[in-house]
Amino acid sequence: MITMTDSARDALKRFMVDEGPEVGLRVYITPGGCSGFSYGMVLEEQYDDADEIFEQEGVRVVVDRFSSSMLDGAEIDYVESLMGAGFSVSNPNAVTTCGCGHSFRTSDSAGSAQSCH
Repeated sequence: MITMTDSARDALKRFMVDEGPEVGLRVYITPGGCSGFSYGMVLEEQYDDADEIFEQEGVRVVVDRFSSSMLDGAEIDYVESLMGAGFSVSNPNAVTTCGCGHSFRTSDSAGSAQSCH
């Protein structure tokens, strides 16, 4: 299961105002990045039967089957700082992460390290 902080839910509600009631935040993992895997997020209204859907206080989070096990127990936050604002993932399955914070490796899957840029 993936959870969201109040800050992340509030930010998503603001972003989704013009998108319609069926829109959810798809959170996914792709091979790549300097540690092996990278996080991705996109607003989406089309779901696959194999997707896992988590609803929390009016916000829908959608995860595909490939990403599900690597994101189990993760928490999504929305952080605002002097360097900018954006979503971050706190993932208990990540055993290493890279300096950019967008790439990680799990103990089960090393992935293939690539450039983060």
